[in-house]
Amino acid sequence: MLATLGFLVNFWAWALISPLGAAYRERLDLTGFEQAVLVAVPVVVGSLGRIPVGALTDRVGARVMFPAVSILTVLPVLFVGLVAESFAAMLVGGFFLGLGGTAFAIGVPLVNAWYPPARRGTALGIFGLGMGGTAISAFTTVRLTNAVGPEAPFLIVAGVLTVYAVVSGLLVRDAPGRVVPQGSFLARTWATARLRATGQLSVLYAVGFGGFVAFSVYLPTYLINAFDLTQEDAALRTAGFVVLAVLMRPVGGALTDRYDATTVLVVCFVGAAVLAGVAALELPLIPVGTIAFLGLAALLGASSGATFGLVASLAPPEKVGAVTGLVGAAGGLGGFVPPLVMGAVFDVVGDYSLGLALLAVVCVLTALFTRGPVRRHARAQRAPA
Repeated sequence: MLATLGFLVNFWAWALISPLGAAYRERLDLTGFEQAVLVAVPVVVGSLGRIPVGALTDRVGARVMFPAVSILTVLPVLFVGLVAESFAAMLVGGFFLGLGGTAFAIGVPLVNAWYPPARRGTALGIFGLGMGGTAISAFTTVRLTNAVGPEAPFLIVAGVLTVYAVVSGLLVRDAPGRVVPQGSFLARTWATARLRATGQLSVLYAVGFGGFVAFSVYLPTYLINAFDLTQEDAALRTAGFVVLAVLMRPVGGALTDRYDATTVLVVCFVGAAVLAGVAALELPLIPVGTIAFLGLAALLGASSGATFGLVASLAPPEKVGAVTGLVGAAGGLGGFVPPLVMGAVFDVVGDYSLGLALLAVVCVLTALFTRGPVRRHARAQRAPA
């Protein structure tokens, strides 16, 4: 529960900029591409930051890392909300706000160590409910800004992070008998990167979770530009997308405890390809577009949970944090590229269909990759020596 809560509050902070993307575009006179960069910067930093944070968690434990990351994230939250007044300053603040996105790499090894293999898929899926921090941001940021003032959401999040840092420092405990890895950070990271499981799972998570992140940060902009929605309406619809994806993550994890994880993933990616193709047609938002995007939310969320059900099976226990860091980084980077592509495509042709069609193609290729090399590797790992 504490791990899930820590994931949630840090992701809430991590996602503060994206609901206000349209407002920043107007206030700072940004192009579509500059707006995409602004909302994507915390994503890429939070993604790459998972590599050292995951490795540090393996070394010093979540008991140290959760409060440390949470209290440090307070600083960029306050900077963005109270100080930044230019595009350059916002980029700096967004860069350091990415620290909140690294909390994922702290929670996975903590949860993994406390649960037996037969229950890890479900446990990690429940931990994944912390993705709901992005939904809280989508539901509340614009409303608080309009009702109370532009500083309100940032002050509230800073306060919540501070309280969590204190509580986690007092109550979080690492599992007894936790294996502490030896050797330097660079040597351990390189050894982890060379694992076949790391590369394969990184591809799956880059598409599944990366797709979720891309939509959660760019969907408000897409809905405003493509369907002329108001900022508040777009934020609320995005929150619905995020909530459904979050709720489906533990479902995906639980399914891997009962069924072959690669089969679950193939179904998710094939379904996502079909729905992305439908969305690319840019049919009326109600009902076709809404059904397509909610279906994408469900399948991308389930695939994220299923991927980490597979991580729990394939990663060596002493390297779960390091593997999580690298795989999590791939997932976040998977969410960094699409907003830039979508923004650039819209600036050139004034339409998003090409970007959504590319997502459909990527999902098809990922399903084939899962059914082939990933499934063979997973079966080889389960085979008796």
